[in-house]
Formats: sequence, C-alpha cells, structure tokens
Amino acid sequence: MAVGRNLVRLAGGVALALVLLGSPREAAATEPNGIVVYETDFGLKDGAVSAMRGVARSVSRDLILEDLTHEIPAFNIWEGAYRLNQTAAYWPAGTVFVAVVDPGVGTERKNIVLQTSSGHYFVAPDNGLLTLVAESLGVAEVREIDLATNRLPGSETSYTFFGRDLFSHTAARLAAGRVAFADVGPKLDGDILRIPYQRAIVENGKVIGNIPVLDIQYGNVWTNIDRKTFEALGLAKGDKVKVRIKDSVEEVWEGEVPYVDTFGDVPEGETLLYVNSLENVSLAINYGDFASTFGVSSGPDWVIEISR
Repeated sequence: MAVGRNLVRLAGGVALALVLLGSPREAAATEPNGIVVYETDFGLKDGAVSAMRGVARSVSRDLILEDLTHEIPAFNIWEGAYRLNQTAAYWPAGTVFVAVVDPGVGTERKNIVLQTSSGHYFVAPDNGLLTLVAESLGVAEVREIDLATNRLPGSETSYTFFGRDLFSHTAARLAAGRVAFADVGPKLDGDILRIPYQRAIVENGKVIGNIPVLDIQYGNVWTNIDRKTFEALGLAKGDKVKVRIKDSVEEVWEGEVPYVDTFGDVPEGETLLYVNSLENVSLAINYGDFASTFGVSSGPDWVIEISR
C-alpha cells in the first residue's frame, strides 16, 4: 500500500490526523545536549550516510553522532515513524534526531523541527514521519526550517538530498548550540501531518489494535496493543485466545493461540501470544516465522482483533 494516500490534514471536528500545537502540555526546559541520532532509508551501500555525518562534524567535532537505523525500507514513512518512536524515549532529553524517509524531497512539503514535551528534538520532513513520537512524547512546539539561513552553504541548487543539505546541517547546528531552536525558523501554529491508524481499544469484549511493524529478524508480529489494554480481557497465562488479522481488504488469518510468557513455553513449531519487550502484545511461532507462514504483513492498514 502507498503510505502517502493515508496522509491527511484534518480540520473541524475530525480528529485522527491533527496535531494541535496549542497543547496544554508544557515543554520540558531542556536545551540540546550535543547528541545527534540518525534514522534514514538510505542503507549503507553508498556514501549518503557518511556525507550527513561529515556535515555534522564540519559544524562541530565535539558532537556525539549515533545511528538509529539506515535500513528503513525505501519510501516507507510509516515504518520510519514506528522505529523512531520505538527508540526515542530511551535517549536523554535534549537529544536531536534526524529522520529522513523522504520520497517528497524538494517539493512543497514543509521541513520542520519538532520539540516534544519530553525535551527531545526531531528534524524531519513534514510527511507523517513524526506521527508516533508526536503522540507518545507530546508536542511542545514545531518550527519550519528557514532554508535561507539554515541550509548548508553551497547547496542552494541541490533539491534531492535534504538529509545532507538541510536536516543534518540544521540538527548539528542545533545540537552544538550554534543556532537556538527559536532561530531555526518560524513557529507553526497549525498542524503537522499524521498517518491515521487503528488505536488500541476495547470494544464488545474484544481488544482491537494495529500491526504497526514486524519483528523482521524472526517474523514475529508486533501490535500496538499495550499490556494494560490487553489485560481488560481478564486472561490468565496459559489461556487460549481467538485472533483475527485483516488488512484493508480482507481477513488474512484467524486462529486460537495460547497466552504465555515466552517462546519456549510452547513446543517447537507452535504458535503463541506474548507481551514483547516494548510491553505490547505480539504473535510468534516458536522456532518459526509467523508472518511468512500465514501471510501477515504490517502497516497502518493492518488490524488485529483478540477475544476470549
């Protein structure tokens, strides 16, 4: 599916895709701490990531540069949003993230810096990539990057590598204290783009949620159903639960699985439901690949229902 078709700006009474920047949550009084963390869909087969890091080093050799991942599938904004949210809260307040999954590079979409209520900073295109960190860490303030003052000198005629020419350069200057957040560019008083998806809810004796991503090394199916929401079913360890999985078009899999602590609690080759390291409900096959075995994938259109 094309993630771009799900990007919406909402107004009036519609509520899924709007980030209100006039949030009652206060910003954490945290200045950038000199750490820059990179996430892209570039891979490491060429010099793109090295160029971004070189730009940052040219701003300040004292910066601490780290990588979240550069293996986001090409153009997959949703997975970039998930991996960013999976990681960000474990970094100290003041960390500056550069997130680049940007099929619309060089177009009219905005280039932004989000300051979260947790005191983290995210430098990224305004294309839905910040959907989940905005939701989980809170929106304190968003500024649109002023290209005239924050672009890498000499890059004015380049329109296809904003990761190097704009995002890394701006992030490095912000992290190093060379530019204040207030001077990145004008404050946005409207909204940023979010990707709509199924939140975890309890409805008519069922827990319903989204399959945002796969545990790609092992084929486990991760959901956004947190432990507290799942526990509304009143299950005990060892109980079997009914599971239905569907994409935007049709039901993909239905079955019964035991609720257990870990993979070895069932025989090899058997299915299981467990709560993963992020405290979210997941499905797996012990010594197997649940996703490929049953044709399950992930993304904002994938929905899972669990009942007794």
